[in-house]
Amino acid sequence: MATYTTEIASDKLQSDNPIHQRLLKAYIAAKPWVSGDLLEVGCGEGRGVEELLPLADSYIGLDKIGEVISMLQGKFPGVDFRQAVIPPFEGFADNSFDTIVSFQVIEHIENDRLFLQEIYRMLKPGGKAIISTPNNTHTLSRNPWHVREYIPKELIDLSAGIFDRVEAKGIGGNEKVWAYHEANRASVQKIMRFDIFDLQHKLPASILRMPYEILNRLNRNKLHKQQGNSVLDITHEDYPVVEDPSRGLDLFYILWKK
Repeated sequence: MATYTTEIASDKLQSDNPIHQRLLKAYIAAKPWVSGDLLEVGCGEGRGVEELLPLADSYIGLDKIGEVISMLQGKFPGVDFRQAVIPPFEGFADNSFDTIVSFQVIEHIENDRLFLQEIYRMLKPGGKAIISTPNNTHTLSRNPWHVREYIPKELIDLSAGIFDRVEAKGIGGNEKVWAYHEANRASVQKIMRFDIFDLQHKLPASILRMPYEILNRLNRNKLHKQQGNSVLDITHEDYPVVEDPSRGLDLFYILWKK
């Protein structure tokens, strides 16, 4: 049985619903750009596989966790799921894919430049990559599972040095979403007031992961208890795509290869 961390977020835990819906929205928002031979980098537990499969001529899903790959192979027989630790993307030829999607992955990658260079290499001419990642402008605390987070211009500059065109958008929120986010912010700030020495930014990530996990889970459960059905009522439709990435909770970029 899978153990759902707050970093992964689950469609099976009610308190995770706002985060699950936010992550699902990236798949739905990507649909207009998905076509041809498709590679998903970091498919996780398959949150968006059913959204993408009908749009692609072929699909390959990569994830580093073998247990997840085995689960997906059972759930989607005949679909090509592979375990891989990237970058580099070993065994994938140049100019192989029309579309590459990678949602909430780049923030975990030590060598982010190589990650994007490899995606560019694997794209066919005229191909595009769609990526999402948290907008650090709206992050509430350090996430010890992330190597880094980006403000919009940082990721634009990195991507523009590799790809031929960058369309920078964001996954935003309506009033319902921002009300949840601000309640979350207030709750996190109450916890962080005890961190008078700013240890969240000084201690190694490996030490912070367990307390982060415990406090984050307690916080989500608290918000669910306080807000009740409003947490459950949030759907992917409450997360609009916004043209200004600075207004996005997540950055949502379409990266093109000529």
